[in-house]
Amino acid sequence: MLFMGMMASLDDGLTDYGKMSDEQLMKRVGKGDEQAFRQLYQNTDKTIYSFILSIIKNPQDAEEVMQETYLKIWTSAAGYKSQGKPLAWMFTIARNLCYMKFRDQKHQSELGLDDLNGDETGAVCPQLENLADKLVLEAALSILKEEEREIVLLHASAGMKHREIAANLQMPLATVLSKYNRAMKKLENYLR
Repeated sequence: MLFMGMMASLDDGLTDYGKMSDEQLMKRVGKGDEQAFRQLYQNTDKTIYSFILSIIKNPQDAEEVMQETYLKIWTSAAGYKSQGKPLAWMFTIARNLCYMKFRDQKHQSELGLDDLNGDETGAVCPQLENLADKLVLEAALSILKEEEREIVLLHASAGMKHREIAANLQMPLATVLSKYNRAMKKLENYLR
């Protein structure tokens, strides 16, 4: 038994985490492998941050949500169901944490009448205009399927190229392009 433990520790020293797929890394993270978690972070941090920033729009809040995302990934990895796309699972965690952040911010700072400056002069109120735009955008994005929404947000907000999105989501480029075009047509029809 002692020999098996020594072999396992030798094996860990010889493991090349850089050559493992994200799926393999996720399985090891689920077993508490810190080195696998480090590698998974290095493989995905830029993509996850871009995705979060595309939703949150504030770099400081995006960094906070990113930390929460990776903490949740670390604590929940054991429950990850292998589907071949751990990045999609990670995006779901990040998206849910972004929405929680929005809810927290909404509770902390409800827009009140005292916040609106000046008399009623017919001038544009930026706070209300931004709120209306945000509500329209959220409603429009809600009609999209999850993968379509991720592709649109990664391309439009995070500025990622379709090839990068395909690589990160582990999808063929043609599928990403098709889903993107379909999503854009849905959004266009909705916004009319």
